[in-house]
Amino acid sequence: MTSNPGVYKMYNSDKEVIYVGKAKNLKKRVSSYFRAGNHSNRIKRMISLIKNIDLIITKSEADALLLENIQIKKYRPRFNILLRDDKSYPYIYVDTHHNYPRLSFYRGKRKKDGKFFGPYSNVYSVRDALNTLQKLFKVRQCSDSFFKNRARPCLQYQIERCSAPCVGLIKKDDYIADINMSMKFLDGKNTEIIDLLIKKMEHASDSQNFESAANFRDQIESLRHTCEQSVVSGEKGDVDIISVFIISETACIQVFNIRNGVSFGNETFFPEIDESINESSLLSIFIGQYYLSRQIPKEIIINKITKDKKILEYILSKKKNSKVVITNSVRGIRQRWVELAEKNTMDSINTKILSKRNMFNRFHSLQDLLGLSDIPKKLECFDVSHTFGEQTVASCVSFSIEGAQKKDYRKFNIKSTSIGDDYAAMKEALTRHFSRLKKSDVSLPDICFIDGGIGQVNIALKVMEELQISTVQIIGVSKGKERKPGEETIIMDYGKTKINLEKNSLALHLIQQIRDEAHRFAITGHRKRRDKSRFKSPLEEIPGLGPKRKQILLKHFGGLQGLVKAGEDEIKKIPGINKTLAEAIYFRFHNN
Repeated sequence: MTSNPGVYKMYNSDKEVIYVGKAKNLKKRVSSYFRAGNHSNRIKRMISLIKNIDLIITKSEADALLLENIQIKKYRPRFNILLRDDKSYPYIYVDTHHNYPRLSFYRGKRKKDGKFFGPYSNVYSVRDALNTLQKLFKVRQCSDSFFKNRARPCLQYQIERCSAPCVGLIKKDDYIADINMSMKFLDGKNTEIIDLLIKKMEHASDSQNFESAANFRDQIESLRHTCEQSVVSGEKGDVDIISVFIISETACIQVFNIRNGVSFGNETFFPEIDESINESSLLSIFIGQYYLSRQIPKEIIINKITKDKKILEYILSKKKNSKVVITNSVRGIRQRWVELAEKNTMDSINTKILSKRNMFNRFHSLQDLLGLSDIPKKLECFDVSHTFGEQTVASCVSFSIEGAQKKDYRKFNIKSTSIGDDYAAMKEALTRHFSRLKKSDVSLPDICFIDGGIGQVNIALKVMEELQISTVQIIGVSKGKERKPGEETIIMDYGKTKINLEKNSLALHLIQQIRDEAHRFAITGHRKRRDKSRFKSPLEEIPGLGPKRKQILLKHFGGLQGLVKAGEDEIKKIPGINKTLAEAIYFRFHNN
């Protein structure tokens, strides 16, 4: 066996790669597994399964580290520490060749013509950025097919999130100017944008176009407020802050991405480890895997010392074609960044530990079922309840990993639908709810469950298209023929995918819990509305008849029955009751 640096791969009896490792000295490292020692239980299990070992010699330890991470990503060995991260990272895409370019969410290879901004750490950061841009510059985010077929402004214009270029309510040059400012904002050139807006405001004011000047002023104020929230003080370059902690054999790593002085969000990882892994070695493993398929910043700030610092700097610098610095010794504002990252990491790891047995497991199971790159943060479910089509009420319930979020529950008294039209009721509830969320900048759910079949799902998808919401996944929950728990059909991908889960599935339990809660909330709201209507006095439906006049009428005729028997002329004689009101009262009881 060679003493050169390189990579070793261990196989089981099925010729499956179960572990990939690197070594400065292959002979010394591989033989250590088969010498008596204090191996962890995990390593002992791995050794018992080894049937064959392959060696790959490299020129240096740095090359070995790089090759190790490539092999881990390729084979995903069961005994290696894995990030569970096969996703492609999201971008914001601008089709600059279009006459009226749009901003859109994009994930995949960047082969399209146009301009990409990112990558963002997760979909939540993209969503926040798109919402901010809609609010600041009112640029369109609708699909081209939707844009081409508009005869009048859509809901986005009405809630002041679009300037309606589709129907010519903004000049092309003005719209292009808004697009250019949007791209400058994404590039972190906020000061340049503000200076430009100030000039436009002053020009509009000098031209006595005070309405435009006021709009520019409001835009400047909104932009400054946004910058205060998103821009990292004192930073102009690209920096990542990485924090790692291990508590009770539970590891948590958080990465905060700063690009051009703007925070692009953070990612949280919970790699599976054993008792032999410490924070320093975990950090080395993580950095090697994390930057294998990601944008590499100029500087990486870490909260722990790692022995592979020099090797990692060499590999990352070579991959980036420019110098990359890894440091854990920082002061001032950067030290505060590290402290903030550590606080977030500790909060995350404590939440992880507390949630392991119940809700976290259910959410994790749902993540696996749907093939999501991140555990969903917010789930919502809609249901409709009525009695033979009357007093229809729709409900919306909200869940996070902490359970039911009752402050986010909503009821919708359906008014605009024909009796018994569940589709129309669902459409009204979804439209009202998501319009409010977009207008008020409240976070959107990751998944929206619909209690119903493919018809209700299609209605929900149509509403999402109308509102130009592309980051909310719609899933239908259809009851079985006998409507028994455990026989539900999960509907996804526009009805193309239908899944019947096992009765013991944790994901199914979570879906049932949310669906049942939505059903309960809808029924409760419907019953209250129905009971209120049943006990409502018919006098309340007469316009112009206030509480004092009602009291006088009932007192004079000895109650409602006496009033019903009274003639129109008798009612006219009551003080405060004119001819028109008397006719209305009489007609209310004698219209048949």
